[in-house]
Amino acid sequence: MLTALLAALLSVLLAPAPASAASLQEVTGFGSNPGALKMYRYVPDGLPAGRPVVVALHGCTQNAAGYASGTGWTTLADRWGFSVVLPQQQSGNNLSQCFNWFQTSDIARGQGEAASVAQMVDRQLADVSGDPSRVYVTGLSAGGGMAAVMTAAYPEKFAAAGVVAGLPYGCAQAAGSPYVCMYVGATQTPAQWGDRVRAARPGYTGPWPALTVFQGTADYTVKPANMTALVDQWTDVHGADRTADVSDTVAGFPHRVYRGPGGNAVVETYSLTGMGHGQPVDPGTGDAQCGASGAYFLDVNLCAAYRLGKAWQLG
Repeated sequence: MLTALLAALLSVLLAPAPASAASLQEVTGFGSNPGALKMYRYVPDGLPAGRPVVVALHGCTQNAAGYASGTGWTTLADRWGFSVVLPQQQSGNNLSQCFNWFQTSDIARGQGEAASVAQMVDRQLADVSGDPSRVYVTGLSAGGGMAAVMTAAYPEKFAAAGVVAGLPYGCAQAAGSPYVCMYVGATQTPAQWGDRVRAARPGYTGPWPALTVFQGTADYTVKPANMTALVDQWTDVHGADRTADVSDTVAGFPHRVYRGPGGNAVVETYSLTGMGHGQPVDPGTGDAQCGASGAYFLDVNLCAAYRLGKAWQLG
């Protein structure tokens, strides 16, 4: 028996070490970086060429590492095989580390923070030989506002976007103030909302990114009126009407799908009944579970990253 135990011990000691898990890496020199942002990324070990890229933008007071793990995006990247770009705001740009979704100089094509994020996408695609037709952008709160910025200013770079508790493009300019936009909402017709997107990329005729929105009904930081405005804005851009083609529930929450003239889903919404301001997560080991609960990561038994990943056919 002793011999058998020694043999078993030796087999454990001599076994090859398991492959180390990938970790978040900072990338420097990714471009002229006019918005003075930092670039981080997560690339699963052994990721083959031709895989999708997800850009994930943190909320105010957050950072790239916390958003990567809290949302569940890195776990899903390992499971499904895609890479994640995580821009990080710097306090020199915004004391609360919010992306400046409300600053005209940061939301215009070729300028400021929007241009910096676009440069990160180009660098990532080059470094990992990613699929340029399968790049997606998502974010929470100010990051959600910046996700909407990216799809308006650089629509050719993104197949779809996921805005979590965020704002429509040009909302601060339409409302006259970011705070009015957040706490009340801007008064615009769907056509006026759509015109703001079309003006961000003059002459562009499509295809336009699809949009998914997650919004808590008890969110008093970014009022639910902003989800309505996002629906108005992007159904107008896609030439779709504002009557949902699918009205059902997912995990007990109202879920709507709006289809474009070609029959494809162009706007999708999750109205998270009773949820405050934050990223919906569903911690656990189940197939549809992901994320970790914490400040602005709200356990509501629905993981936004998983739902987006499925909508984007990442896994």
